[in-house]
Amino acid sequence: MITIDCSALNVVVVGGTSGINRGIAELFASQGASVVVASRSQDKVDDTVAALTELGAKKALGFAADVRDYDALEQGLKATAQVLGGFDVVVSGAAGNFPALVNGMSPNAFKSVIDIDLLGTFHVMRAVYPLLNKPGASVINISAPQAQMPMIAQAHVCAAKAGVDMITRNLANEWGPSGVRVNSIIPGPIAGTEGMARLAPTPAAIKACENSVPLKRFGEPSDIANACVFLSSPLAGYINGAIIPVDGGWLHGGMAVVADGIGKMMFPQQ
Repeated sequence: MITIDCSALNVVVVGGTSGINRGIAELFASQGASVVVASRSQDKVDDTVAALTELGAKKALGFAADVRDYDALEQGLKATAQVLGGFDVVVSGAAGNFPALVNGMSPNAFKSVIDIDLLGTFHVMRAVYPLLNKPGASVINISAPQAQMPMIAQAHVCAAKAGVDMITRNLANEWGPSGVRVNSIIPGPIAGTEGMARLAPTPAAIKACENSVPLKRFGEPSDIANACVFLSSPLAGYINGAIIPVDGGWLHGGMAVVADGIGKMMFPQQ
């Protein structure tokens, strides 16, 4: 077994108080890293910081900020950097989603997802760059399958996450000369997440989705966390600008099953 020493790392997980992102924060904490989490809810931040401390984080910190609020985000990042020093790993994972057809979606609803997913990613990237340890820092954006495959009732998410992946590619070029690597991870269907509850809301839909994965199982938050730890290690020192599915092969066709299910849900008369 290959072990990766995280004890010297200062890690930031934006959106790190729930779902996949909390799983990422927890794995780094369990490996002895110093971990910062940020989300909109101070209560969730406090709960997560306590859990990370219990798991063995060298230091566990957190702050409440909305990724749409650049000033609040920048202030929180600067304050934690003053405590920890520069950041070695940054995971940007804040996201919003809801099923909605374009013809039934208000401009404000579309904008809300763009603002959280795409503008929020820009804000994290812009605010964190001066605080990164250079060379050597690893930045990871959490993308989505919708970035690569169109899906009924997901035009807002498809547009936002495709933009996130292009930010990743551009920053791999812009930040590479300073020794900072930037990559994206595309999670597949992950058990127990809010996203899967929305895309597969019934037992039948859950079973169909599970069967659509070539590995015939849902992933766990730890699967995404393992990929983040790998990308932040010397083993991935020459991986930059990559968009990496961690999905059991789901993007190779299985996602179409869920897309079809959403289509039938939105167009029951057809």
